[in-house]
Amino acid sequence: MGSCRDAGVLLCALLGGLLLTGSSSGSKLKGPELSLKGSQHIMQAGQTLYLKCRGEAAHSWSLPETVRKESKRLSITKSACGRNDKQFCSTLTLNMAQANHTGFYSCKYLSTPTSKKKKTESTIYIFINDTDRPFLEMHSEIPEIIYMTEGREVVIPCRVTSPNVTVTLKKFPHDTLIPDGKRITWDSRKGFIIANATYREIGLLACETTVNGHLYKTNYLTYRQTNTIIDAQISTPSPVKLLRGRTLTLNCTTTTALNTRVQMTWSYPGETKKRASIRQRIGRRSSDANVFYSVLMIDNVQNRDKGLYTCHVKSGPSFKSVNTSVHVYDKAFITVKHRKQQVLETVAGKRSYRLSMKVKAFPSPEVLWLKDGFPVTEKSARYLVLGYSLIIKDVAAEDAGDYTILLAIKQSNVFKNLTTTLIVNVKPQIYEKAVSSFPDPTLYPLGSRQTLTCTIYGIPQPTVRWFWRPCHHNHSKARYDFCSSNDEPLILDPDSNVGNRIESITQRTAIIEGKNKRPQANTSFTLLPASFSSKYFHFLPW
Repeated sequence: MGSCRDAGVLLCALLGGLLLTGSSSGSKLKGPELSLKGSQHIMQAGQTLYLKCRGEAAHSWSLPETVRKESKRLSITKSACGRNDKQFCSTLTLNMAQANHTGFYSCKYLSTPTSKKKKTESTIYIFINDTDRPFLEMHSEIPEIIYMTEGREVVIPCRVTSPNVTVTLKKFPHDTLIPDGKRITWDSRKGFIIANATYREIGLLACETTVNGHLYKTNYLTYRQTNTIIDAQISTPSPVKLLRGRTLTLNCTTTTALNTRVQMTWSYPGETKKRASIRQRIGRRSSDANVFYSVLMIDNVQNRDKGLYTCHVKSGPSFKSVNTSVHVYDKAFITVKHRKQQVLETVAGKRSYRLSMKVKAFPSPEVLWLKDGFPVTEKSARYLVLGYSLIIKDVAAEDAGDYTILLAIKQSNVFKNLTTTLIVNVKPQIYEKAVSSFPDPTLYPLGSRQTLTCTIYGIPQPTVRWFWRPCHHNHSKARYDFCSSNDEPLILDPDSNVGNRIESITQRTAIIEGKNKRPQANTSFTLLPASFSSKYFHFLPW
């Protein structure tokens, strides 16, 4: 292995290939053979890795996950080799190898050979040394969670990119865990192996090394596993709306029991292209819970980023997920429609009435309501603007009119308006009834010609119907007879021949000041007395 380090990777690969094609070409192979000998090999980051596998049968490669994803840097070529081209060869080429390509590289037969004595797989561990990245995985901001059970083996996986790196295992705040070769051992391919973990290994651990005077540290958090996820939520309400080109930020917050640690991941439309940057941190611990945060951010959001965003929270067998939908708009917009019809009706005296419009807009526009061309807040304190609705408290007749909603997104120069008409109906009121001293009747001379008047106010304009309830004369000297309410009233009209003859019934509309210039109905009829000496009339608005 030492000679390979001195000669360089390319030379070592060529020498290995010559050895394979030379000494073994004339004999049966015991199993697949690799061009690099030994159990491990060291090369420098930025160099090209050449690794050849030769065998008696077709074979495949098993590689580190980071290498399998390198579709541009990685190439594997297959060929026939050996004497008479009866052997199978494949050459793996990895251009510009990086530190995270460190790991096991294996060549394995696709089918099991008939002889059980033959090997089916050859493996080598390759270190890609990078002095700027001594640890294969760095957890500087938030520690990696390691579940442990007391009395069982636990591995602190601070793998390195070179076996020559000296690593120290420390426990917060001041302890150092020293490998003794028995209970605690160091393996550059795995990390620190604790054979029989105890409560002393529970807590925040750190693997530290110093390279070229610079201290590198990667953190791990061990704990006895509990899996209580109390809550998970995305702080931004769903759906999330934003304009194209803006920045999308989603914050997933998870609350857990004290001894629970979680893994938080996201699934989203641009996940395969890694459109988002994701940062995670642990918040302040309360007396009875932990809080974890995962923040997803996408700069310069585009239409392809719209869709469902899901935050997955996992702790052992426990699992929770929470999602939100993201809508991306090309530009600001406003649409407004009547919720029902353009003309609305209500009744005076109602405790409250809501005028509401159907509005779709983004971003949220400024809202102003007008009544008959003037801002409603200047009209009355009874008007309350709530979202896209106008609430009228204690509805009165003067609330009738034309109401206009003005919507404006000033920064985008987008404006819309819509008008609706409100009719306020007023229950009919009879003024004579309000000022009269009924049940005392009015006295008229027998045989005289009389005109009875009824004045009514109401919206819409009411119609009037006159009724007559006869009083049966008892020829007493009393001024008038008593009329029982049990007597059946008669409807009067000009053609009636019952009792007093009705000469005419007329109705006219007058504008009366003091009632906001609303029309009043004034109805009268003229009667010609007949033989009845006492009569009782009343009128009802319809």
